[in-house]
Amino acid sequence: MSQPQNHAQRSDLFLLDEERTTWHDETLWFVRQKRDRAVYATPEFQELRQLASDIKDHTLSRLAEYLEQFEDAALANGVRVHWAADAAEHNRIVLGIVRQAGASRVVKSKSMLTEECHLNPHLLAHGVEVIDSDLGERIIQLRDEAPSHVVLPAIHLKKEDVGETFWQHLGTEKGLTDPQQLTEAARQHLRAKFLAAEVAISGVNFAIAETGSVVVCTNEGNADLAIGLARVHIACMGMEKLLPRLSDLAVFTRLLTRSATGQPITTYTSHFTKPLPGRELHVVIVDNGRSQQLGRPDFRASLKCIRCGACMNTCPVYRRSGGHSYDFTIPGPIGAILSPNIDMRKHASLPFASTLCGSCTDVCPVKIDIHTQLYKWRQVLGAEGMLPASKKYSMKLLSRVLARPALFKAGGAAARLGLRFVPHALSHAPGYNPWAIARELPAPPKQSFRDWHAAQAATPAPTV
Repeated sequence: MSQPQNHAQRSDLFLLDEERTTWHDETLWFVRQKRDRAVYATPEFQELRQLASDIKDHTLSRLAEYLEQFEDAALANGVRVHWAADAAEHNRIVLGIVRQAGASRVVKSKSMLTEECHLNPHLLAHGVEVIDSDLGERIIQLRDEAPSHVVLPAIHLKKEDVGETFWQHLGTEKGLTDPQQLTEAARQHLRAKFLAAEVAISGVNFAIAETGSVVVCTNEGNADLAIGLARVHIACMGMEKLLPRLSDLAVFTRLLTRSATGQPITTYTSHFTKPLPGRELHVVIVDNGRSQQLGRPDFRASLKCIRCGACMNTCPVYRRSGGHSYDFTIPGPIGAILSPNIDMRKHASLPFASTLCGSCTDVCPVKIDIHTQLYKWRQVLGAEGMLPASKKYSMKLLSRVLARPALFKAGGAAARLGLRFVPHALSHAPGYNPWAIARELPAPPKQSFRDWHAAQAATPAPTV
């Protein structure tokens, strides 16, 4: 039985297509630049970040209380509230609601939580047709792929890929690559699904404890269309999505799309408080490891995440390795913090998929200390014995060298001498030094900094 691949091994597969890798990198950096322009045009942006961070800290410190307040308000509005401890229970609850409604066709808007719980395969396995109505999500659903980004789920695909997919599944003209025509084909395909759906499933961007409302933010309006037509609406919500008051929401709507896509505000911000007469509104509140993360003081702040994707757009590792290399629903820097909480052994390589440059922390709209948490996860994984033998023993050897000045000095001298005589083909061998495949090693200095400093100290100061 083969061992599962780690992040570096999966990244190697993405990097084989150099043109796609470069395009992926440049496209996400373009989105990061749009974010920067939107931020610079908002003078109070840093104050909003701090306020949002404070609101989230407060909410997490009293999360149980606010969850109960939300449930009470929602029940008073005629909403049916369900609680799920994990992904399996969430899927059972959703399937039970669908069956109770006598439905066999479901339209689902974009929801990272349902992706996290693998809801689609569960419903399909039980004879329920489920159609993702977000354009990017529908594209990857047709391709039987997972999202590679929380906001731009098909960002790893080019228009040629989409054209080929639509030709195979929607019967469009072979070779069609015009984005407007492809979008129109998807629109016509999805309209029929909207009209036939009996149940609509949505995610939840924010939930308001004060009013018992759930808020869904979209740019396409697909969630509104599905929910408006279906008799039953199921809103699937991670328990960390709560805000205490309706007045708090404005802070986050000003931050969310500026950070995600550089827009001043989401095109559609829809509030769902009570069902219309003759209809049903269900809210499924999901834990699935969030309580455990809440109980980890070093990692609690990761639950403040509003899924804007800004940390992914700025991360040099994510941009060059692709979202699928993380093998987790939430990729990128924030996913590398959340994933070990779910399965430490499976995702042990992800906290090391970072340069710790801190750019992710700089752009986070709720001021999560992402790079610090990545570093702390490395310490936890080391203490739990989750490091590969090569990393474990090389770090032990390096720590002994760095702790002994004389040994460090001797090692530096040996390295400087050796690099002058080692053949280029050996020092740049792909199997030995993959870092040097696209880079050139600097020329070794003739002396160490320590030797240079000693020589300078021994030189008499010039007389004035």
